[in-house]
Amino acid sequence: MTITLRDAVAADLPAITEIYRESVLNGVATYEIVPPSEAEMALRFSTITGSGYPYIVAMDDTAAVIGYAYASAFRTRAAYRFLVEDSIYLAPEARGKGAGKALLTELVKRCTALGFRQMVAVIGGAQSSSIAVHSALGFEQQGLMKATGFKHGRWLDTVIMQLPLGEGMATAPTEGLYPDTLYRS
Repeated sequence: MTITLRDAVAADLPAITEIYRESVLNGVATYEIVPPSEAEMALRFSTITGSGYPYIVAMDDTAAVIGYAYASAFRTRAAYRFLVEDSIYLAPEARGKGAGKALLTELVKRCTALGFRQMVAVIGGAQSSSIAVHSALGFEQQGLMKATGFKHGRWLDTVIMQLPLGEGMATAPTEGLYPDTLYRS
């Protein structure tokens, strides 16, 4: 399978919503229990892209969307403005075929170019496949939170992983990356 990446657009929302719906209903990557509507996913998409964060899709040979990834604020306090959190979701048929790694690689590249200094992954269900993809790109585990979610009749752990971007903490960041008005003080 050839994987092609591009910026996500509003026309991708039905596919994105379905991919996320399947993950909510059958997976543990998200701790949501009820799949959000397409209208809710559109609101989330516009909030993320409207704030200048990257949001990308992976397509297969037929140009069908098989996965998506985005970066967003980890927390909204101003001092966190140089830290982003990644999110990646794949259609079942795309799992284990390199789409997740391709999406994460591109997301890291774009966030570095935007001037972010750290990326964090909050891995629900402590999924070994997600941990492996993040580790392959240099993320290091920073913590394990036990029994943080309860889904599908069992307690789930959450793994926190982190990757320095660009110069990381070696130098002070350039101010003005994103307006402080996006963040609460």
